[in-house]
Amino acid sequence: MKRTLFFTLTLALLAVIGCTQAPRNPDEIRQDAAKAASEAKQDAKALVQGVEAGLKTNAQVNINNATADQLEALPGIDAVRARKIIAGRPYQNSDDLVKRHLVPKAEYDRISGQVVAQ
Repeated sequence: MKRTLFFTLTLALLAVIGCTQAPRNPDEIRQDAAKAASEAKQDAKALVQGVEAGLKTNAQVNINNATADQLEALPGIDAVRARKIIAGRPYQNSDDLVKRHLVPKAEYDRISGQVVAQ
């Protein structure tokens, strides 16, 4: 009985010792933190570059030759309105969308910087 109890306590003690982490050196912690900060900085730069590239490529949509998908990417333009815009081509100016009653003035104000007629 004593052997079994001793053996069980020994196993329990070894299990507890095996599960605890060894104390870390402060220099190792600093190096890990610096590495994580560097990786986060690189990730943030990549994110900013991706957003800037996305903004540049979607800067303006030519309403005289844009596809329905490109028009639908604009705020407030659904599939029906995109088809009406395509059917009403050509346009002299982008504000023809309002003049021809294809887009309400409030919606045009939201997309006016994103559309051109060329």
